[in-house]
Amino acid sequence: MKNQLRELPKFDNIKEIIYNSVKLYAENIAFTIKKKVENKTEYINITYEKLLQDINSLGTMLHKKELKRKRVAIIGKNRYEWSISHLACLMGGIVSVPLDKDLQLDELEESLIRSKADAIIFDEKIEEKINIVKANKKTNIKEYICMSELKDYENVPNLLKLGKKIIEDGNHDYENYEVDSKCMSILLFTSGTTAKSKAVMLSQYGIATNVYDMQIVETFLPTDVNIAFLPFHHIFGSTGMIVMLASGVKTVFPDGLRYIKQNLIEYQVSLFVGVPLLIDKMYSNIEKEIEKQGKTKLINIAIKISNILMKLHIDVRRQVFKPIINALGGKMRFIISGGAPLDKEIEKKFNEFGIHIVQGYGLTETSPVIAAENDKYVKLGSVGIPMKHANIEIVNKDEKGIGEITVKGPNVMLGYYENEEATAEVLKNGRFYTGDLGFLDDEGFLFITGRKKDMIVLKNGKKVFPEELETLLNRTEDIEESYVFGMKDKEDKSKIKVAVEVVYNKEIVKKKYGEISKEELYTKIWNEIKEINKTLPRYKYITQMILTDEPLIKTTTHKIKRNEEYKKVNDKSK
Repeated sequence: MKNQLRELPKFDNIKEIIYNSVKLYAENIAFTIKKKVENKTEYINITYEKLLQDINSLGTMLHKKELKRKRVAIIGKNRYEWSISHLACLMGGIVSVPLDKDLQLDELEESLIRSKADAIIFDEKIEEKINIVKANKKTNIKEYICMSELKDYENVPNLLKLGKKIIEDGNHDYENYEVDSKCMSILLFTSGTTAKSKAVMLSQYGIATNVYDMQIVETFLPTDVNIAFLPFHHIFGSTGMIVMLASGVKTVFPDGLRYIKQNLIEYQVSLFVGVPLLIDKMYSNIEKEIEKQGKTKLINIAIKISNILMKLHIDVRRQVFKPIINALGGKMRFIISGGAPLDKEIEKKFNEFGIHIVQGYGLTETSPVIAAENDKYVKLGSVGIPMKHANIEIVNKDEKGIGEITVKGPNVMLGYYENEEATAEVLKNGRFYTGDLGFLDDEGFLFITGRKKDMIVLKNGKKVFPEELETLLNRTEDIEESYVFGMKDKEDKSKIKVAVEVVYNKEIVKKKYGEISKEELYTKIWNEIKEINKTLPRYKYITQMILTDEPLIKTTTHKIKRNEEYKKVNDKSK
C-alpha cells in the first residue's frame, strides 16, 4: 500500500522547517491575534516573516540570559507568545518543557523540579502559582518571564524589543546556531492517565519526520485557516502547530469551548484538528440546527441522492449541504480527529456533508502520529494506515489476530527521562510497545480495540474492550458520557461483571422528561442499555449501571483517567 501521495522536501529539524516556510510564504499570515482595546476588538496579523523575526529576537535574549543548552518550562493557554517561546527554544538549542496550565501548585512545582528547568515562561493568569513557586525556592528556576507585561517580572514583549535591537546592532549568534536534530529537544510529561506522569524525551528529528509524514498524505493548503483548540502542551497540539507552519497555514486562537461555533464563523475556519469530544460538539450543533429548521427528513433524502451521485463520480455535497457547512463558518473542509476513538457514525455523516474527516492514532512517545486515514485511504472504524516512517507490528496475537501494537521509527522517543526501568518496559530493540491492542486488516488498515491495561478479562477468558462499548453508549441521547469497567461479583470474587458509570445529560433529560425522579431516570436509561445489549454478543452484556450527573475525571485532552475514576466508583459503592 502506497503511503505517500505527494512529493515534498524532508527536513531534519524545526529550524529548517520554519526557514523553508518563510522562504515560501513570507507574506502569508502565520497567526492572528485577537485583542480587546477599549471595548473594541482588534485583530493583529503576524506574517511568516514577522514570526521568524520574533522567534530570533526572543531566542537572542534567551541566549543572552545564558539559557543555551538549558531547559525552559512553558506554561499557559494557547497563544502567540506560547508558540514563539516554544519555537525560540527549539531553534536555539534550548530544551522546551511544555506544562499543563491546569496543574495544581504541588504538581507544577514537582514538574519543574523533575525536569530540572532553569527558566519558566508563563501566562499572567497563573501569576499566583508562580509567586508561590518563586517564594518556596524549591526549584532550579532562575529566570521568570511572563508572556505579557506584569509588575515585578521580565516579560516577552520587552525581550522582543531588546532582542530586535541586539540583532540590528549586528549580533547574529542565535540565528546562526546549528541545531542538533537528534538530541533531546522537548521534555514532555504524559497526560497522566496513570498515577504519576512520565517525562518523555523527544528529538527534533522525530518531530520533523512526523511533520513530513503528515504533509505527504494529508492536504494542508497555504490558504487554510486552522483553529488551535488542542492544548500546545500536548504533543498532538504542538506537533500540529508545526505542521500548520510547515504548510503556510494561518492559525487562530479560540475563545473557549463555549464559543466554538462563533469562532468558526468569525475566522472562516477551514481546517480543524481536535479530539472526538470537540468534533461531537460540532456535530451536535449541526443536528440542533437541522432539527430547529425541521429539515431532518429532507437532509436524509438529500444524503441518499448525494451518495448515489458520488458513485457516478458526481460530487454535489458542498452545494447541497451549504446550509450545514455555513453553520460551521462556511469554509470548513477538513477535520483531523485523534486522541481517542471517533464515533464512526459521526465520521460518516461529516464525509456525507462534504467535509473530509480523517482519524489518526499516536502517542506522546511517538511524536505523536503513527497511523492515519488520508485523502486516498479511509475506512470507517479504522485509524488508517501506517505513516511512511512508522513500521507497525502486532505482537502476541490472539485467535482473532488482536495483539499489542508496536512501532519502530525515527519518531519514537529517546526514552523516559531518568527512568530506565520504565523505558526498558516499553522500548525493546528500538521497538516501542504502545500498550494498545489492535489488528491490521488484509488491506493494511489499523484498528484499535482498546488499552491492554483497561481490557476486561472475564472468567471464561473472553475479552471486553471498554472503549468499544463506551462509543455505543455515548450515541444515546440521554447519556453525556460513560465509563465501562470490570466489577467483581459480590458473591463470587473470581467472577468479573461488565459495569458502567453513566453521566446523564441534564439539559436533554430535563427537556425530554421534565421533572423526573432519579429512580425513574435510572429505569429509562437502564432500558436503553438493555436495548444496546441486544446488539452485542452475550458475554459483552453490561449487567450493572451507576447513574450520576458528576463529570468523569479526565485529562486536558479529555481522556478518562481510568484509575482515578475506578477508585471513585469503588469508594462510592462501598
